[in-house]
Amino acid sequence: MPDQDKKVKTTEKSTDKKQQELTTRDYSDLKRLRCFLNVQSSKQQLPAINFDSAQNSMTKSELTIRAGGHRARGPWHESTEAVELENFSINYKNERNFSKHPQHKLFQEIFTALVKNRLICREWVNRAPSIHFLRVLICLRLLMRDPCYQEILHSLGGIENLAQYMEIVANEYLSYGEEQHSVDKLVNMTYIFQKLAAVKDQREWVTTSGAHKTLVNLLGARDTNVLLGSLLVLASLAESPECREKISELNIVENLLMILHEYDLLSKRLTAELLRLLCAEPQVKEQVKLYEGIPVLLSLLHSDHLKLLWSVVWILVQVCEDPETSVEIRIWGGIKQLLHILRGDRNFVSDRSSIGSLSSANAAGRIQQLHLSEDLSPREIQENTFSLQAACCAALTELVLNDTNAHQVVQENGVYTIAKLILPNKQKNAAKTNLLQCYAFRALRFLFSMERNRPVFKRLFPSDLFEIFIDIGHYVRDISAYEELVSKLNLLVEDELKQIAENIESINQNKAPWKYIGNYAILDHLGSGAFGCVYKVRKRSGQNLLAMKEVNLHNPAFGKDKKDRDSSVRNIVSELTIIKEQLYHPNIVRYYKTFLENDRLYIVMELIEGAPLGEHFSSLKEKQHHFTEERLWKIFIQLCLALRYLHKEKRIVHRDLTPNNIMLGDKDKVTVTDFGLAKQKQENSKLTSVVGTILYSCVLHLPPRSPVPALA
Repeated sequence: MPDQDKKVKTTEKSTDKKQQELTTRDYSDLKRLRCFLNVQSSKQQLPAINFDSAQNSMTKSELTIRAGGHRARGPWHESTEAVELENFSINYKNERNFSKHPQHKLFQEIFTALVKNRLICREWVNRAPSIHFLRVLICLRLLMRDPCYQEILHSLGGIENLAQYMEIVANEYLSYGEEQHSVDKLVNMTYIFQKLAAVKDQREWVTTSGAHKTLVNLLGARDTNVLLGSLLVLASLAESPECREKISELNIVENLLMILHEYDLLSKRLTAELLRLLCAEPQVKEQVKLYEGIPVLLSLLHSDHLKLLWSVVWILVQVCEDPETSVEIRIWGGIKQLLHILRGDRNFVSDRSSIGSLSSANAAGRIQQLHLSEDLSPREIQENTFSLQAACCAALTELVLNDTNAHQVVQENGVYTIAKLILPNKQKNAAKTNLLQCYAFRALRFLFSMERNRPVFKRLFPSDLFEIFIDIGHYVRDISAYEELVSKLNLLVEDELKQIAENIESINQNKAPWKYIGNYAILDHLGSGAFGCVYKVRKRSGQNLLAMKEVNLHNPAFGKDKKDRDSSVRNIVSELTIIKEQLYHPNIVRYYKTFLENDRLYIVMELIEGAPLGEHFSSLKEKQHHFTEERLWKIFIQLCLALRYLHKEKRIVHRDLTPNNIMLGDKDKVTVTDFGLAKQKQENSKLTSVVGTILYSCVLHLPPRSPVPALA
């Protein structure tokens, strides 16, 4: 045992001695580097770099390197300073807290000398070999990881000089292709600017130097590392409104859209996040529209990466504030895609990478090996999914301000899809869940503001909850206004929550048909009127959706007794048969079939995707908006063409033309519907009956015995 203890002590002494030797050697190396850097440019002999043979003459300093055992670096003949810089970058590549290091004074002196005697010394920069300047940049990059040195760089005026050099190197790189070490220089310089931009109060230093202009130009770089470095800095800068405004003044959107369309996943992710931040500026949203960015953005919704999807959806939230863009999103299928994400039947992936970690990996040359799709815990994936779903609800909230968009959301089972998100789940992250519930309630409240959707919501909530829902008011964007509603819902007892869940399931349009009438499956109840109901239906053997009107024949309007009713029904069926066989016009609804069953008349017709003109009037009034003159003319001309076709070519009079019988579909396509009171006028005959909706009937003062009809 004594011998063993002796061996241990000997080993410890040997380790301490080696450690002491290393510390001493490190100290000597640092002092030597400081000494080299303090030599002024005019007194320094810098060797010319060439590719001549090893027999070429070498300077005295180079001979010293060889004699000291430093390895030769191929055909390059380098100064002692360059080798010391390289040794520094190797020895301290993992150091981050230089200001707390035992040799912190030496490190600060070295950094100061690097900036004053190298970076901002134009004479030295002009004379220095390319590789030598690159090593200075690498050492600056390593030291800049310590926030203390970022302040020193600013105080010494190094940021402006660095921006100027980056512009020169970038112009050469973009104009002539890769110059000697240009990619490595740009990667190191972009890293330094990212470190500066990561701190809110330092971002102005970067834009004041003009570096943001060069970074925008570098978005056209062919090298992935240069591109990623530029994106990382710009994304950090765009966090501040002042910097974001300066960046948005440049022509940046076209390049960003090209990256989103053509580049790899990581480049797309960073670009989408940058564009999300920039879209706070009106000119950027206008450029997205100008460069036809909507199809590009919507194509990215097929991705399974949560962070990319989240950024893209929030871009859509901002750009769809423009009415034309909102319509374009619907036309390109954006509403269906957003609802598909909300249904939660996709397997998403994500990662924990941040701008800081990506920037470090890029500068160190290991970003391509970075595992960007590592498995997150189910809880992390779930929380990220909640954030994405909240973003989708926000996008749909903006989109449904357009009535046709709102109608499509309803037609695509959107009320059911969104309503499922309001249900509480106590096993999930409470804060994330509550926020998602607020966003879902807001989307539902905006949909409720469209008059035709309101009956659906009365079936969803108990009276006290429905009262709070109503009291929020129409089109309230402030998300905090929905917190009381969420709190009230989450306090309900289990039986009440179960009832709400059942109510939500009852409005699911994809559920099995709840009954069959004739050869038609009844899928949904679309509305009710004085004479009966209208259903969404599908033939048993078909896929196309149709509308079917059910008319109750016991209504007094059809006669007082069975004989009168049978006569009225025969007349209606006869008229509808004529209409079905004769009417073929793009602005007139198509009728397919009429049949009788259980004392009810059923009329099967085309299902019009849109909303009645009357509901558009009500919606615009609530929003305090008006139809534009151009839109009015478009609707009026289509209506005139439909009526001309009916009256002049087919000699059919509608007799109940009201705003509720005129449907507005996609791009304000007009369709005249509800021909239940229509009549075909025979040659040389006159119509003398007065029918239709009283409010819209024409009041005529006629001379005695005048046969002129009063028609709606």
